[in-house]
Amino acid sequence: MFAKEVYVRRRAELVRKMVAAGQKGILLFVGNVEAPAQYKDNCYKWRQDSSWLYYFGLDDPQYAATIDLEDGSETVFANDVEIGDIIWMGPQPSVASKAESVGVATSAPYAALDAVVAKAISQGRPVHFLPPSRYFNTMKLSALVPGGSPSEAFIKAVISMRLVKEACEIEALDDAGALGQEMHTVARNAIRPGIVEQEIVGLMEGVTLAKGWGVSFPTILTQHGETLHNHLHDKIVEPGKLMVIDAGAESNLHYASDYTRTYPTSGRFTTKQREVYQIVYDCNELAFSLTRPGVTYREVHLAVARKMLEGLSALGLVRGDLDEMTARGIAGLFQPHGLGHNMGLDVHDMEDLGEDLVGYDPDQKRASQLGLGSLRMARRLVPGHVITDEPGIYFIPALIEKWKSEGIGTDCVNFARLKDYYDFGGIRLEDDVLVTPDGARRLGPARLPIAPDDIENVMA
Repeated sequence: MFAKEVYVRRRAELVRKMVAAGQKGILLFVGNVEAPAQYKDNCYKWRQDSSWLYYFGLDDPQYAATIDLEDGSETVFANDVEIGDIIWMGPQPSVASKAESVGVATSAPYAALDAVVAKAISQGRPVHFLPPSRYFNTMKLSALVPGGSPSEAFIKAVISMRLVKEACEIEALDDAGALGQEMHTVARNAIRPGIVEQEIVGLMEGVTLAKGWGVSFPTILTQHGETLHNHLHDKIVEPGKLMVIDAGAESNLHYASDYTRTYPTSGRFTTKQREVYQIVYDCNELAFSLTRPGVTYREVHLAVARKMLEGLSALGLVRGDLDEMTARGIAGLFQPHGLGHNMGLDVHDMEDLGEDLVGYDPDQKRASQLGLGSLRMARRLVPGHVITDEPGIYFIPALIEKWKSEGIGTDCVNFARLKDYYDFGGIRLEDDVLVTPDGARRLGPARLPIAPDDIENVMA
């Protein structure tokens, strides 16, 4: 956890924002509980709700809390352990002491939450809660607030705070970045023809468990990078292939990192691989150079799309006016995802609160185009935003054939030439970026090798 004062300050700011927006009633927080995997006593790996962690920091199951917007009172609800728990878990600090450690003076048993919420409802007071992402929390909230729906004012207040990272969070993100870079280095050093992909995954994920909470999302390590989220690791590494490794670490404070690198399995790129890799690398560099306060990340995405089409045009894969092709969304055939997303306590930060509310300003509207329509972060950038910069080029035979059969882009896409790339795979390059007052910087202690020459040198 951070210092007590961090959580006290955050909750006070949250109340201030809600009151300033004219809201009354109580704020209701429901933390996660253990979730059985096969049976009650064999659970999935524990992970606390991120908004609960942000405001209360207590990393224990079955906690809840209320904050009264009118008198400012706060109460944490949880159960002290009994002898049966102590036998299996050992002695535990009291709920009261844990609550006090984050600046909450009042605590009560978990069951008392029901009466507190029921009283507020009977008095006609609003009960504000966030969208639940877990089954238990969904059922609990349905029982506590029958017919209720998540509070948009509450959601927006939380987003406005969590989007802009504090100094202590940036330090935690740098630490997560260091761990993520270490896991990627271990993975890169293990690549060799004949090894099974799963062996590499085991080595790299072992780093995150030895020094942190684990991975921040299921690892993508594949020689079939044209499948964007390929979680299969059963292939033997073959010479001449491209290995996409998209993986991140979660620190013990639960802050995330998310990096992607693409490596030639033989240690050196073929001419065709290097040509496409250079385009993706140039797009990654361009995105970083454009990232600064006042610019929308939608603008950065579109600039990268144009740069990508420029490179593909030089290879004879597309033809035509670059601005026109960019506006038509032709780049979506090659990059059917957005340039990046927010990152923090979640690797896709706060998307449980609503992707458009998190990633789009009120005056922005999500596009329908392939690629641009999947942009998770389009907002006007401000200092403290943490985002990913992850352009990619993929040759997806089924998608190419679909466009061809439907007559999409026939005037500017060289479908005949693209047949030579059906066995190419894909390339993605991703860094984690902090927006600073005068521009941006990459998170983590040092950048993972990324330029094509550096990749070949480090793999030699």
